[in-house]
Parts: sequence; structure tokens; C-alpha cells
Amino acid sequence: MHLSPPSALAAFDAFTASLGDRTPALFLDYDGTLAAIAPRPELAVMPVEARTVVQRLSALCPVAFVSGRDLDDLTTMVAVDGLVYAGSHGFDLRGPELRRQVGVEYVPDLDTAEGQLRDRLGGIAGALVERKRFAIAIHTRQVAPAEKPLVADAVRAVVEAQPRLRMTGGKELFELRPNLPWDKGRAVLALLEALGLEGPGTLPIYIGDDETDEDAFRALASRGDGRGIGIRVMEEPAETAAAWSLHDPTEATAFLGRLADWLAQG
Repeated sequence: MHLSPPSALAAFDAFTASLGDRTPALFLDYDGTLAAIAPRPELAVMPVEARTVVQRLSALCPVAFVSGRDLDDLTTMVAVDGLVYAGSHGFDLRGPELRRQVGVEYVPDLDTAEGQLRDRLGGIAGALVERKRFAIAIHTRQVAPAEKPLVADAVRAVVEAQPRLRMTGGKELFELRPNLPWDKGRAVLALLEALGLEGPGTLPIYIGDDETDEDAFRALASRGDGRGIGIRVMEEPAETAAAWSLHDPTEATAFLGRLADWLAQG
């Protein structure tokens, strides 16, 4: 684990030196990484500058988005054709000549949990239940501080009644997912295999900002020294499995723009 890893933008030359002559394969989170966190999910819009640099990069190296968002929602928000998209933390994957879903048999459990959550949280102002195909997010950003423990208690009660689901956390949210050994990290490793990117000529790079992205950082680290890079987007120092950092979505976009320039010159 690292505390306050070096900035991949401020130390860009050192960062690119670690790539050597390998082609990067970029795996990008969405919320908090290229789109600023917003009070409601539909308000977290990726700036035009970020979309433009993603389009540039997609012509220079493999690019995939790996997000907690529902797959259809993610593809609509990013709106760049030809990329690989992994929604619901990697349970739902789609790209050119690629389609995979993990945990389809757990959808009825999620349906039941969704109804229970809406019943329990309906009287708490600001509590937002967001259903995705393979997950349910419970957002607390607009809940009064005094009532946030009530939301947590309600979510835990539902999880206890649904043993085939598990609860994870994030920035101002709880999330219910199928109780399977599957997460963003396993999804990234699966994508590397499916896309033929496991060889020594490719260096996977994952950029994310939240607790669930740590799964991807650890997965890349597990490949061995120098065979994967994690970059954590974070405004405050924090322990992370990522070896590099960026401050916020604006800096992440600037870094990707510089990386596109560097790849184009190569």
C-alpha cells in the first residue's frame, strides 16, 4: 500500500519511462475520475474536453471504461463508439465482438432487495435507490447527516435478509451486488484475456477514484512488478494500492491529454 503516491502528471517523464516500449491499455472509471461527483448520478456529466481526449486515445491504444454504473447508462454518458464498456463493477461487459454477463441468476434476488429498500427508505428524504441490471446503489449524498445512520441500518437489514447478495461501499453510497467473487479487478483481468492484451507488449493502466477501484489496483499489482499500473484520483492523502495519483477529474483529463500527445509522437 502507498500513502500519497507521486503525481502521474507532475512526474510525467518518470511515468512514461515506466512504460518503456509497451503499449498502454487504459481502463477508466467514470464518476470522480473523468466526471466530477454530482448530487445525483444523472448530473455527473463528463466534460467535452474529457470525451475528446478519450476519443483521441482510442485511436492510439486500447481504451475501456469500468464503472459501477449500469452498462447502458455508462455508454450513454461516455458516448464514444468503439470502446469496451464494463458496467455494474464488471458484471456486465460489452464491446466490439465482446459480450459477457456475470451473475444473471442473481437478478431475482436484486429485484426482491430493490422492493425492500424502496419500502424501508421511502420515508427518508434524499435517500436515492438506483437500480442497475446487476447492482443496486443507495445514494446518501442528499440525506441529512442525522438520518444517514438510518439508511445504513435499513441497507444492512435488507442484506441480512438476502444472503445471495453482499454490500459494498463508496463515496456517499452503499451498494448491493451478487455475492460472487467478482469485482472491477477480476473484470479487468478478464478483459485483458478476452481482448488478447495479456502479453509483454501491453501495459494495463487503471485510473479510478473510489474504494471499489482498489480491487482493480490490487489485481494489476498481483500480475507482478511492472506488469500493471494503478493511478488513484484523490484530493486528500489516503492509503492506496495504486502506485501513482492524480488530484481530480480535471487533472486526470490533463494527464490523459498529455499521454495522447506522447503516444502520438511515438
